[in-house]
Amino acid sequence: MSLPKTYKQAAFHEAGGNLVISQVELKEPAKDEILIKVEACGVCHSDIQPQHNLWGAGFPLVPGHEVIGTVAAVGEGVTGWEHGQRIGAAWHGGMCSSCDNCKQGLYQFCAPFHVNGVTRNGGYAEYVIIRAQAAVHVPDGVDAAKFAPMLCAGSTVFNSIKAAKLSPGDTVAVQGLGGVGHMAVQFARKMGYRVIAVSRGPDKEQAARAMGAHEYVDSEAGDAGEAIQKLGSAKLVVTTALDTKAIAPLLKGVGIYGRLLILSLPQPAVMELNTFELLTRGGTVQCFPVGNFLDVEETLRFADLQGLESVVETFPLDDAQKAFDHMLSGKARFRAVLTMV
Repeated sequence: MSLPKTYKQAAFHEAGGNLVISQVELKEPAKDEILIKVEACGVCHSDIQPQHNLWGAGFPLVPGHEVIGTVAAVGEGVTGWEHGQRIGAAWHGGMCSSCDNCKQGLYQFCAPFHVNGVTRNGGYAEYVIIRAQAAVHVPDGVDAAKFAPMLCAGSTVFNSIKAAKLSPGDTVAVQGLGGVGHMAVQFARKMGYRVIAVSRGPDKEQAARAMGAHEYVDSEAGDAGEAIQKLGSAKLVVTTALDTKAIAPLLKGVGIYGRLLILSLPQPAVMELNTFELLTRGGTVQCFPVGNFLDVEETLRFADLQGLESVVETFPLDDAQKAFDHMLSGKARFRAVLTMV
């Protein structure tokens, strides 16, 4: 199958600027690289990082690290991948395989960091070139648009809950029903836990229960942490809040030797926590990073097996800026995804 000479992409050209749609030359993958024909790419809140050049990669830069597509071409030395095979590209974009972190299998902590859509071009495009070593196997038959967010948001949720090593039937509280939170509710339920969903307003309860929540807490009706406590407390309280002030009260809902798990980049980044709440219950506070390609593959297998999908709104590539703005507004239900086919 012949490849086109050019392809369409949406890229940032200046710090804080809008996405620019353009036709660019299609290059062949170099040694150890794979060219992907993109089917879908999730629009993640972390895509503001390349917009503001926070990692110093410069411009122009194509964002997007929730990519699903098919193999269009492989470079020299690439084995195990065939033309037309389903493939994905997540946040983790490569590793050295020789540093201490890599030797422990912590490939996503390999420095200097290789991040798809952040330090190299990502999936807001009809084609993208990735490093073969970090390519993700995607189950055949899954909906690319509904599974694309699994490569970042879904993987972070699944692997962070798994790492908590909870017992079957333990309670997991999830604050927020946005792009990350709505997946956290679904994953926690399918992983065998009692789920308390926390969101603003009574109108979210029906959706929360449809996703698998056993209980619902309206954070506008009172202190969310106290409400969780009245429901028996939670072994794990997952917060996806972008507002620091909404996080601290949740400590009241953390049970004995429980954990507050932060899966967001709230603003301001510095916050006050009541150490008395932690000390009296032996609680801990943890953040969790994105996983590597192996973690993502495990997430996709679990989601496929359990029939999980993210709830998405799709946009054509030409509307990339509209999708990006929609994501930033917090009005997406529940993830914005760009589709190329």
